[in-house]
Amino acid sequence: MMLNRNTHDTILELNMARPPVNALNMELIKALHQQIDLAMADGFDAIIISGQPEIFSAGLDVPKLLGFNRQQMVEFWIEFMSLLKCIALSPIPIVAAITGHSPAGGAVIALPCDYRIMAHGIEKGPYKIGLNEVQVGLVVPPVIYQSLVRLTGERQAAQLVVEGLLIDSEKALACGMVDELQDTKDVIEGALKWCHRHLSLPRQAMLKTRAMARKSLMESYSGADYFNVEDFVEHWFHDSTQTVLQMLVERLGKH
Repeated sequence: MMLNRNTHDTILELNMARPPVNALNMELIKALHQQIDLAMADGFDAIIISGQPEIFSAGLDVPKLLGFNRQQMVEFWIEFMSLLKCIALSPIPIVAAITGHSPAGGAVIALPCDYRIMAHGIEKGPYKIGLNEVQVGLVVPPVIYQSLVRLTGERQAAQLVVEGLLIDSEKALACGMVDELQDTKDVIEGALKWCHRHLSLPRQAMLKTRAMARKSLMESYSGADYFNVEDFVEHWFHDSTQTVLQMLVERLGKH
């Protein structure tokens, strides 16, 4: 079981639990997508996506994906982008409870959520978040970049993605990438408080205003080319990209 369902009255917490770092493989992505759809069908009023203490998600499961052929990679990318679209177009609020480090794909999942609460860090130092794809030889897809622009503004987003920066929680709060910081033990409670505060508002007015406020995000995920499948897969299998990713996996294997 790599996804725990924790029910808080009419709020459903989907807790990623794939040790050691909640790496996003096909199974975890499909489980998240399925459970978000089920939450809506079951009448939940809000959703929280959480991780484990010290780690939200380390991003895509690169060691696994390097073994994929082109067709498998196409199928994976479509599934991942479908999950993001599901979050972006959700008719009910979704909060990211970022319980620790959240690089690359972990940050990507948080971007289309309504609100992002991140843990400060631990004695070893602050937790970090960011779209560090460039650092590992990948290109940030346009729809994901636009999701970041929506939160931080164009200038800040450009600086973050072009260098592939991982920034600490305080900087993430300052630039708008996350909305609130809490101690690790209080992140889920903070997410619940945000949900309760919004769900206590007149429902129709809140949801219609929310939809208006998220219009640009929803439109970016509604275009025919938002998947960007061909470009992503072509770049993934480029020799230079494969070399950098293989080096990454070798470094991970030494830890």
